Amino acid sequence: MDPECRARFGDYADMFAIALGDALGPGASFEFFDVRRGCYPGRVEDCNGYLITGSRASVYDDEPWIAGLKDFVRELNNARAKTVGICFGHQLVAAALGGVVHRAAVGWGVGVHAWQVVHDEPWMRPRLGEVRLLASHQDQVEALPRGARLLALSDFCPNAAFAVESHVFALQGHPEFTRDYAGFLMCRRREALGDAFAPGMKSLDEPTDEAVVATWIGAFLAA
Repeated sequence: MDPECRARFGDYADMFAIALGDALGPGASFEFFDVRRGCYPGRVEDCNGYLITGSRASVYDDEPWIAGLKDFVRELNNARAKTVGICFGHQLVAAALGGVVHRAAVGWGVGVHAWQVVHDEPWMRPRLGEVRLLASHQDQVEALPRGARLLALSDFCPNAAFAVESHVFALQGHPEFTRDYAGFLMCRRREALGDAFAPGMKSLDEPTDEAVVATWIGAFLAA
């Protein structure tokens, strides 16, 4: 996160601590690992659960840190460690486990998006028939990993959320975003967004379900 963005909105990692803190309860603590600099826990068992955040990178970029993070995700999967993927994290988990991620032909997905819930996990309480979150992505998961269960979809994003067994939960939307932050990003990317900019900005008045999704994540990690 650049200095201007950090000054206005704080560190990106802290957004997750704020968004998930109440859902995880008063005993929860967070440790942040900058995998771009090769920082990882000493052992998978060092943390009770892992969350892979969004990123400006693409999972198919030829970057050593991305390859290393995919290896770590496979290590987490082999250990059946609780793993949550958000946006880039959602895509990276899919790619690491054998799914397919590409730049989406439909273009940018920004602003408030809605996805139909097509499979209900026990930890997805309260139930929602449709989940609405802020989004910001050009890439999408085009094919899920073998054995993954599709949880939510839309015509725009056919693989918006998925689970693997009881240890992986990944979703395209951003439960950590605020409307101010989403609007700031869209204004910065206005030229790149093209026709997606105006409807994306207008959608910021629509209701979202970040509190419910935070509760889902907390229940998933505790299950």
